[in-house]
Amino acid sequence: MSEERKEMFRQLAIYSHVGMTFVLSIFLGLGIGWYLDYKVFDGRTAPWLTFIFLGVGVLAAFKTLWDLYRKMMEK
Repeated sequence: MSEERKEMFRQLAIYSHVGMTFVLSIFLGLGIGWYLDYKVFDGRTAPWLTFIFLGVGVLAAFKTLWDLYRKMMEK
C-alpha cells in the first residue's frame, strides 16, 4: 500500500473518530438526562436534567475534540 493511501486512511479514521465521538457524547448525555427526568423522577424534574446532561455531553464532545487537536499539534 502506498504512503499516500495510508495517509488517506489515517485521515479518514481521525475524522470518523471525531464525528462518532461528537454524536455519541451528545446523544449519551441526552439519553441519560431523559432517563433521569422521566424514569427516575417521573417527570418532576423535566426538562432540567435533560438540558444539564445534554450540556455535559456537548462539553465532553468538545473536550475530546480539544484533546485530539492538542495531540495532532504535538506531532
